[in-house]
Amino acid sequence: MTADNEFRLGISAADATAIADGLRHLLANTYTLYVTTQGFHWNVTGPTFSSLHAMFEVQYMQLRDAADEIAERIRALGKPSPGSLAEFAALTSIKPGPAADDASAMVSRLVAGHEALVRGARPLVALAEKASDVATADLVTARIREHEKTAWMLRSTVG
Repeated sequence: MTADNEFRLGISAADATAIADGLRHLLANTYTLYVTTQGFHWNVTGPTFSSLHAMFEVQYMQLRDAADEIAERIRALGKPSPGSLAEFAALTSIKPGPAADDASAMVSRLVAGHEALVRGARPLVALAEKASDVATADLVTARIREHEKTAWMLRSTVG
């Protein structure tokens, strides 16, 4: 980041680097959850097929859009965004497991993924606020709210 960019954004180079690093992890978790959710959308079967198939589609499309927004925020901070499966695999805390063939197991895995993403994202809000990076704080807060709601909805499908 150039001194000119620092001046215009009002975020120090060190803070921008730390925030971008946190956003890279959030992006990797989001992308991993996206791929997992889309795979479950393709492969869900059983008596709850119709409702879960539709729910998973809405969720993976939201995750796709969120990944784009997070990557663009990293770029707005003047930092490179990860964009390969290898980079995402190295950065994610949501480790993909074997394909689930049971709808209930799919839902449970997605709940765990959303909850892990929320736990990983919370410290980033404080980091962004400390640096007066309200744009990132707002973005991450909105992501946390969405993932908490999604986890609740998924938990509700299995009782």
